[in-house]
Amino acid sequence: MIVRQRLLISTMALAVAGMAQPAAAAPWTRGFVVSAHEYAFRYGGRSDFARTGEIEPGVDCLHGSGTHFADDQKTLNALARQKWRDPDQVQKIAAPPGLEQVRAPNLTRFYIWDRALSYRGYKNKIETYVNPFAAEDPGQPQVTSRIGDGFNLDGKIKASDFVGPDGAMGIDNNLYRAWGCDAPWRGNGNATLDLRANDKMQDGLYTMVIRISGNLDPMNDDDAVVEIGYSPDKIVKDARNNVAIDYSYRILQPEQYTRLKAKIKNGVVETEQVEHLHSPRIAWFYDQTGDTNFTRGKLRLTLAPDGLSATGLLGGYRNWRDLYAENTFAQDGGQQGIREHEDHVALYYALRRNADGMFNPRTAKYDGISAAYRLRMSSAYVVDPVSPMEVPKLVSEIERKEAFEATKLATIKGVEARIPQSVPPGTSEAGVGITERLLVDLPSKDYFLKTLYRQHYAGEDEFGDPPWVQKERGTLPAPKPVPATPKKPRQEADAGAAQFALKPFSN
Repeated sequence: MIVRQRLLISTMALAVAGMAQPAAAAPWTRGFVVSAHEYAFRYGGRSDFARTGEIEPGVDCLHGSGTHFADDQKTLNALARQKWRDPDQVQKIAAPPGLEQVRAPNLTRFYIWDRALSYRGYKNKIETYVNPFAAEDPGQPQVTSRIGDGFNLDGKIKASDFVGPDGAMGIDNNLYRAWGCDAPWRGNGNATLDLRANDKMQDGLYTMVIRISGNLDPMNDDDAVVEIGYSPDKIVKDARNNVAIDYSYRILQPEQYTRLKAKIKNGVVETEQVEHLHSPRIAWFYDQTGDTNFTRGKLRLTLAPDGLSATGLLGGYRNWRDLYAENTFAQDGGQQGIREHEDHVALYYALRRNADGMFNPRTAKYDGISAAYRLRMSSAYVVDPVSPMEVPKLVSEIERKEAFEATKLATIKGVEARIPQSVPPGTSEAGVGITERLLVDLPSKDYFLKTLYRQHYAGEDEFGDPPWVQKERGTLPAPKPVPATPKKPRQEADAGAAQFALKPFSN
């Protein structure tokens, strides 16, 4: 019905225009809500190409996809790299004795692996995912193809650059080179993490909108403006569960917002390249949400002639440490890695060796990696809020988000200083809050609880649950009332307070 109305209006407008004098150019605006937001990884090749174990043809990964921890043997191989582990211990972790006697054997094995894989440093008691530099590089298959989507971000054409599908030279997309063979990101919109992130976005986790405006013609305008940013309004779907067209969304202008100059030619929108391009970032949990912040970022969009949809690329240099943390600490590193069959230590080293932007003169190394994200969009009315707004916060998830940010900062500090960091409170790293409970019925429970180290926190209960897990489960005891004390004269009180100092947290 909407398409029919649009065509009817367009036909009437053409008829009127034919009878009247040519109209002068007038301001115009087009809006879109993003329906798919994913890394621009290519996948596939010749239709006649096939390889055992690949569900689709893929000539860009000659060494196959990364499938870490997919079975007992691959887990055993990862654990055997730690020389401080006893070979018998490695065998028992990979295939836990008595597993068939527990009520949830697969889940129990999953979390035994999680606990063990979370401590793979050069010595025990160094948490792997917060300190990936302390573990040996397991190796990550990397893209070998020359074809890749993205932008020429540095204005150069180098031998190592990709060639765009349209033949464009000098394409910079080293994130694809580093992570393009990682199984959960490897796909053409159908990879597991692409699907998860887009489903969560469409179900209301966050909303990204784009507004384009100009004064000539929506399909050809050499003085247009593109705005990209966060909307507090949830995506609306139609009866077929597709993103509905022509609904209204507000666009907010604090962080996660950028305004760019652009030129449009035959429906292709090309923006300027700006020093910082802010937009919402890919996420499938609230703690990951936030500002993307592309350095030297830009957009290229292709508008459908009927105005109902658009596709495009969003790109620039991302801080590779941020990318590592956003992917690893969605839940905890071991859980994410075992479930998705990716090793974040391998991904860390792949990011580090492929970093190619944001040169840091202090370290003489690159802090950024070139990247491009694909966008698919549906038409929408993108409007300003009645009054200025900040990005809303999900109160029930604030503590989890704070733990995510603290873990990310600890990781960055450790990576930069090469000094192992403790895991901040509030996380589930190493299966904190679940592993001990799953081991209750395992005959070899005592062996694993004694053998598998994990960091402990103040306030743990008899099950080993730290306070934030107790709070989530509703088992956190109420705080004891503090008896009132008589007030002292101010000078005496100040003197007494000076005797106390905060002690550093001890594991």
